[in-house]
Amino acid sequence: MVARELKALGYPEHQVEDGRISFTADASAIARCNLWLRSADRVLVKVGEFAARDFGELFDRTKALPWAEWLPQDARFPVRGRSTKSQLHSVPHCQSITKKAIVEALKFRYPVETFSETGSLYPIDVSIHKDRVTLTLDTTGPGLHKRGYRTLSGPAPLKETLAAALVQLSFFNADRPFLDPFCGTGTIPIEAALIARNRAPGLLRTFASQDWVRIEPRVWHEAQTEAHDLMRPPLESPLIGTDLDEASIRQARVHAKQAGVSDDIHFQQQDVAQLSSSRSYGCCICNPPYGERMSEDGDVVPLYRTLSRRLEELPTWSTYVLTSVRDVESIFARRCDKKRKLYNGRIECTYYQFFGPRPRARIGLA
Repeated sequence: MVARELKALGYPEHQVEDGRISFTADASAIARCNLWLRSADRVLVKVGEFAARDFGELFDRTKALPWAEWLPQDARFPVRGRSTKSQLHSVPHCQSITKKAIVEALKFRYPVETFSETGSLYPIDVSIHKDRVTLTLDTTGPGLHKRGYRTLSGPAPLKETLAAALVQLSFFNADRPFLDPFCGTGTIPIEAALIARNRAPGLLRTFASQDWVRIEPRVWHEAQTEAHDLMRPPLESPLIGTDLDEASIRQARVHAKQAGVSDDIHFQQQDVAQLSSSRSYGCCICNPPYGERMSEDGDVVPLYRTLSRRLEELPTWSTYVLTSVRDVESIFARRCDKKRKLYNGRIECTYYQFFGPRPRARIGLA
């Protein structure tokens, strides 16, 4: 999904790896990717990569990297770490060694013995996998799912990045009707509206690298101006989000307003048994309750059967359901066209995709 987004941004040359995508670009990519990527977690600058099987090797190879090209004398540079399947398995020790090596490297550039670390934040990640060390600078800060519009907390919130991925993996576009009958505090409809409006998801927030000396202010200004210029006008027909919980609907309206798409979504308190639409060829994208979100004795199967019956009244619609409930195809009495394994937090889920027919082409006669 992120590879597709990068290609759309103009970065087609990239390498897809487990859990990350690598590509080469200039400083403008840092600003543009932070502003535009909808499904990625964060944007990192790779400072170096090497093999290390002992702490001495980790220290020497880290110290040899060009840290002073990125870090000013007063930089705050906390070091986070993780290690898997490696001889250097003690994460706290790896973090400490990495920090000491960076300090020693900076002393070659700055004539001081200690660093105040009172300036801008430069988070550093040391990741070790199978004795391969990757050192990166985190240009994002708080993860990209922190869009800035969701200030109220509701039950079992869906991450904004996952919600955006659900929409991007569907047939939805600005010309098709949209419905989420379990919208909660509105994350899926809001992300769908942002996509339909071509509104960059990072416009409402700031990023760790916005005041880095290596990246000129004009780079961020140009990227933000581009994002504003590419925004589409309000939608002709609003997207629909419904939920049985009145408090969630109130929060959804607040979040939509803060996201700048309140006029593009109609939120309504409504039971899924009342689901209906007079429009054709729409997309129903939802994250219904699973057992983890209800009481231990809660039985969600009747809820899914109700959803299935209501969707039978919308034969031209495409339906997308993210859930950890098993055998949804049996409940719907219909085989899905595609399914993907996704994680909602730590909950392993399946994204069931039931495709409707293609919309009829519009033919103009002269």
